[in-house]
Amino acid sequence: MHVFRSARQSDLADIIRLLADDDLGSTREVVSDPTDARYLAAFAAIDADPNQTLAVASDQAGGVIGCLQLSFLPGLSRAGMWRGQIESVRIAKDHRGSGLGSQFIEWAIARCAEHGCGLVQLTSDKMRVDSIRFYEKLGFVASHEGLKRNL
Repeated sequence: MHVFRSARQSDLADIIRLLADDDLGSTREVVSDPTDARYLAAFAAIDADPNQTLAVASDQAGGVIGCLQLSFLPGLSRAGMWRGQIESVRIAKDHRGSGLGSQFIEWAIARCAEHGCGLVQLTSDKMRVDSIRFYEKLGFVASHEGLKRNL
């Protein structure tokens, strides 16, 4: 049995380890003890914003085995429709392929529906080919091109 819940500050070290545990994440995350102050500041901002949820999946023992960030975005287009944005999805390597990722995404989609969102969107780095296939199996469609610019 897995539990999906809002993250607590005490979960941060486990979340950061999940974010860093792949080829891309290992080049951009900072795993340290104590936790880098930038993560603490980001957590505080997310936690204070009612339109943000940092969520974790935990196992029966309470260990963090997955994470994602869910944002609720108001907009004027589509007659003022709200959107749900799912980002930073990670599942611990030893739990991939177990169905946990699908259950976690479906949980996040249900939160979006509860919030009144008319659609759910996400991005995935093009190098994450397996992740993109996973999202497509869950019904996500690559309907737009995403562009980013580093500042």
